[in-house]
Parts: sequence; structure tokens; C-alpha cells
Amino acid sequence: MIHHISIDAQEPLRVASALAEIWQGEVYKFLVPGSFLVMPFDNYGTHIVVFKQGDAWMPGADTESAKVRQTSPAQFVAAHAAISVPTTPAQIEQIGQREGWRVLARIRGDVVPFSVVEFWAENRTLLEFLPPEFAPQYVEAMRPESIQKMMGQPLNR
Repeated sequence: MIHHISIDAQEPLRVASALAEIWQGEVYKFLVPGSFLVMPFDNYGTHIVVFKQGDAWMPGADTESAKVRQTSPAQFVAAHAAISVPTTPAQIEQIGQREGWRVLARIRGDVVPFSVVEFWAENRTLLEFLPPEFAPQYVEAMRPESIQKMMGQPLNR
């Protein structure tokens, strides 16, 4: 289970606020100046940290902990997440439209094995939202027999 992820944004508070609205959660200042913590207060401690664009985790020296440092910002990122949310596809779309960000409902069968709402925070970071009616499709599609049907045999056997 993934308990938290970090993303970066040009306007971290704006992105954090939109995510909190979709997740029906709260936004807090995070430990790194200019970054924010989005908490839905679920049973798992799940959360997202939204850093300033260009902030990145880097390893510390020897026994030193990881640190957040400023780097050259990327236009797009490979990392993304699928997140169950309590809001409807229409609510997610309304929030995205209000912010001026791309939102696309992908319905099962439309090249994907489960329905999902693509939400592009600042039109650069992909978050796939699973409203309550979509989440069971995702869980079904991720079962071992479904994955083997789509992907074949695992490579580590």
C-alpha cells in the first residue's frame, strides 16, 4: 500500500487546495517552506505533499537523511498516481475546469481496463482519480488473473 506521494507544482497552494477539495480533505503547511500537505484523514494516513516546482528529494551523505533541494524544473513527470476519492466525476471535472486544467473521463473499454478520471494538475502532473463507482473496476482489473490476462506471465518466475 502506498501511504503518501510527493509532487511539485508552480503554485503549490493552489494545487493542494484543489486536491483537498476533490479528496474532501484539509491543507496544511508542510515542513519544507513553500510546500503543503493534503490530508483526507482516511484510515491509512494517506496524503500528498505538494512542493514548489523544481523541488526534489535527494539522498543525504553517508548516514544523513534525504533532503529536498531545488533542481531544474521538468515540464512533465513520469510519476503519477491512481487515487480513490469520494467525489463524483462531474465534481472532479468542475474543479479542473475552474482551474483551467485538463480533465478527461476514461471509461472502461476506452483502451483502459477500468474507468478513471485523468486530472492534470497545472496541465503537467497526472493524477488518476477513482470516484466510488470506478474503484471496484480498478480493484477487479488489478487481481492476479486479470493482470496475467493483460500482461502475460511475470518476468521474475
